[in-house]
Amino acid sequence: MTSSTDRRAMVIVDAFASARCLAPLFRARGVDCVHVQSTPTIPDVYAPSFHPDDFIANIVHDGDVAATVAAIDAHAPIGLLPGIERAVMLADELGEELGLPTNGTAQSLTRRDKFRMIETARAAGIPGTEQLLATDAETLLDWYGRNPGRVVLKPVSSAGNDGIFFCDDTDQVRAAFGKLHGTHSVLGQENQAVLAQEYLVGSEYIVNTVSLHGRHHVTDIWKMHHLSANGVRDLPAGAELMPRHGTDQEALVEHTLLVLDALGIRNGPAHTELKLTPKGPRLVETGARVCGADVHVPAGDAIGESQLDWTVDAYADPERFAQRWDSDYELLKHARIVNMVSPVEGDLVDYPQLADLQGLESFHEAVFRVTPGNRINRSVDDWTFPLRVFLTHETESTVVRDCTSARYLDGHGFYAVSATS
Repeated sequence: MTSSTDRRAMVIVDAFASARCLAPLFRARGVDCVHVQSTPTIPDVYAPSFHPDDFIANIVHDGDVAATVAAIDAHAPIGLLPGIERAVMLADELGEELGLPTNGTAQSLTRRDKFRMIETARAAGIPGTEQLLATDAETLLDWYGRNPGRVVLKPVSSAGNDGIFFCDDTDQVRAAFGKLHGTHSVLGQENQAVLAQEYLVGSEYIVNTVSLHGRHHVTDIWKMHHLSANGVRDLPAGAELMPRHGTDQEALVEHTLLVLDALGIRNGPAHTELKLTPKGPRLVETGARVCGADVHVPAGDAIGESQLDWTVDAYADPERFAQRWDSDYELLKHARIVNMVSPVEGDLVDYPQLADLQGLESFHEAVFRVTPGNRINRSVDDWTFPLRVFLTHETESTVVRDCTSARYLDGHGFYAVSATS
């Protein structure tokens, strides 16, 4: 193993989920990686994705910032990144203390708190969503009385679609508040307040970017697909990769770049979710970290490089990034993501029709969350999809057909569970 005195190092805080793939990419570019574990124990949901052998050191943060900074500094870091949402604020603090090109602490909370995020964007002149931060049910119900119709209730700080409730009347609003307030999000944070927002009508999109010193590059744009299943409205069923340019894309990118500037995101990757409403784009939220769900896999195959590749470029070869940051990606292939939606729960025995799925002409890869021998749950959010399928092909019609075929295969016949479960 190469000593940290021979090569400079990149630091990743909580390199879990999709961020697990960053260290091998940095190593291929001649940069070793140091891992900072933000808590003494890795949450169960992330533990399987941590690959300690990819790092020359693992520094466990115990709350003493000065000690963690000293441990990092010994490795001569060239940059520091958060891997997942919960690591953003610690990464901001550590990077600032080390004088590295990060986003600093001045707006850290704004980049993590969904309420502050939208209010900050609105203060910058960016049209935003009507919303309320509620700490008690009566205030929430009073607001709902002035904003009737469908609303969305969610944690102020979370990930994926954890704890999201769509409410159409007073009883549903009251019930959702009771289920959220005082509980803990999937990130382990207590929901001391509940965020209520108007329901935005329109398609949902993702705009992924990488920034360096305030210059933003758009790496990939996705249009989300939703369905209603297992009692959940708007379950994210997948996504399709969009060409870089188009009427919708221009509006979405313009809005996204304004949001990045308003939130002080000047360095590193960002993952922005928006709705394209009849009134124009509206921010759902921005994460100052790489996109999850292994979206980099189909993006890399369809474009030639992904958000992760651009992230490595920004730190390993900033001159190259600066030379091409304003270039636009082109689709070499068309791509779609299909989240398989389990209608069953129990002990998974087999995927009887998996060969049919893998035999689709545009099948590229499948990422399994649940394998035979483990428990499978009914899919109700981002965390309970048993597997995610990536489709890529030079012909768009092939990808569309195979996406429809995958959805046809999905259902009770796709899952064999133990009768005793």
